[in-house]
Amino acid sequence: MKLHTYYRSSASYRVRIALNLKGLEAEHLPVHLTRDGGEQFLAKFRATNPAALVPVLEDGSERIAQSLAIIEYLDERYPESPLLPASAADRAWVRQIALDVACDIHPLNNLRVLKYLTGPIGLSEEQKQTWIRHWIDLGLQALESRLATSPRRGAFCFGDRPTLADCCLVPQLFNAERFGMSLDAYPTLRRIEQACNILKAFQNAHPANQPDAE
Repeated sequence: MKLHTYYRSSASYRVRIALNLKGLEAEHLPVHLTRDGGEQFLAKFRATNPAALVPVLEDGSERIAQSLAIIEYLDERYPESPLLPASAADRAWVRQIALDVACDIHPLNNLRVLKYLTGPIGLSEEQKQTWIRHWIDLGLQALESRLATSPRRGAFCFGDRPTLADCCLVPQLFNAERFGMSLDAYPTLRRIEQACNILKAFQNAHPANQPDAE
């Protein structure tokens, strides 16, 4: 397998965690999102993903974009160490947590959105930071409330082994801290993050430990 990735991309980070949890290896093909205007916009990469976004997974003749689609593909193609629970209701609950991050928090603070805010829209750097923190805080508040009160939560988002939900949560918390946010208001999320980061699968997926890290 080959993974087109960028060390600081939280979507790529999710897939790296999933690969590690399942004990799968993939050749990492870095795509630098900020160098020379962004390598994702070069014709070579656009031929891989017309959306000019990472990650993209290549597995034989299959080429899959979108981090959650990739992770669910991996879970179905390589069912050992499953990332989704057995029952339909539990799977829906785990997907709910993952989508809270992947659909409601992350897209509003993605690189191309932030560049548009400070480019064509003309926001200042201070206004951009206010935007970032507002949307992350709103999303994390909801996640904190949902997870703090759920009987499904264990050491991890669901029970006592990592799932798709943890693959999404940990990169989002990394992003929050990268943008200078304190996580003190989210004690449940912090405990889950700490439980995850003890594991080699999460440590080895961390942006600082990638070959293209800067």
